[in-house]
Amino acid sequence: MSGESDLHKLLSGMRPELNEGQYVFCTLPGAGPVPDGLAPVATVREAEGLTLVLRQEEADAAGLAYDYTAGWITLRIHSALDAVGLTGAFAAALAERGLSCNVIAGYHHDHLFVAADRAAEAVSVLEELAARSTE
Repeated sequence: MSGESDLHKLLSGMRPELNEGQYVFCTLPGAGPVPDGLAPVATVREAEGLTLVLRQEEADAAGLAYDYTAGWITLRIHSALDAVGLTGAFAAALAERGLSCNVIAGYHHDHLFVAADRAAEAVSVLEELAARSTE
């Protein structure tokens, strides 16, 4: 099933949802596997090591270092991987309010990681953008 690619439909139907908890980005040196006992929501292999995005309490329990605590927002619309403009539109709306955003695209949805203490504000900004897009 392919996702939506029409920008107007993507924006008006994005339905941002704040997931429970706080999330952190950690890095492990080398190219090894994810350590046993960890269940990251995302991983990225880079030349410098393996990045894990996981719940803050999980990182704390494993003794992993991090310097950024995020709220995780899922855009509930099934966006096509080749859709044009969605990331730029929500990134611009968030930037206008001084909100940084780290984006990870899954097969079905886009996942935004924003500063934990401003996550509810970010959801409001996205909801405002969606409402403006229905007009």
